[in-house]
Amino acid sequence: MQQTPSTRGFAKLDQERKRQIAQAGGRAAHKLGTAHEFSAQEASLAGKKGGFTVSRDRSHMATIGRLGGLARGERLRAARSDHPTTTESGSQAPV
Repeated sequence: MQQTPSTRGFAKLDQERKRQIAQAGGRAAHKLGTAHEFSAQEASLAGKKGGFTVSRDRSHMATIGRLGGLARGERLRAARSDHPTTTESGSQAPV
């Protein structure tokens, strides 16, 4: 499902202009000393916290696991159809 682009405000700007605005904000925050850069340890703890929170919902985990398995199966089927291993007569093609 593809969303239609917004015709208002920040969302209307092209990607390059949004990037320029974000960079200017980052520079300003660093100049003021209010910017925060995560250390490797902080990032690791944040990832663990998020993973723990998500994994408490077992039905959600089962759903995303099932979707991941289905997506993997579709990719494998697509790859096999791109490279068939049988000839038109149904016999194995040489590998």
